[in-house]
Amino acid sequence: MLARPWKMIPREGNTAQVARTIEHEITALLSDDDGLAGVVLGHPTKLGGEPTDQTAAVDALAAALRARLEIPLVLQDERLSSREAESLLARRIKNWRDRKPLLDAASAAVILQDYLDSRPSSAPAIADVASEDFQS
Repeated sequence: MLARPWKMIPREGNTAQVARTIEHEITALLSDDDGLAGVVLGHPTKLGGEPTDQTAAVDALAAALRARLEIPLVLQDERLSSREAESLLARRIKNWRDRKPLLDAASAAVILQDYLDSRPSSAPAIADVASEDFQS
């Protein structure tokens, strides 16, 4: 299974407002023919595993979403996802100015792909997952 960027949802407002916006998008996906099995949310940490200045905000968002959703929400390590996404984009887009607007969506796809790749091949995975990369 391969991940690809789907849609960027800008982080606007406080945690509750962002959670409502995401909940609205998820509700729309749940009613789609393909459905939705869960949500993978990038979890920021430093290379050594320590929290970053964004970790608490993502944890708060995850808690708010879990209270609103009836589908699983998984926090996935996002270390080096931007670097990997930049490398992947650079293979096909030579100018960094042209790559920059695509970086967040590509990073989200890398995070989702990491989640999918971490599942044992015999275990059921969250197949159709909305993966979002949130920036403050």
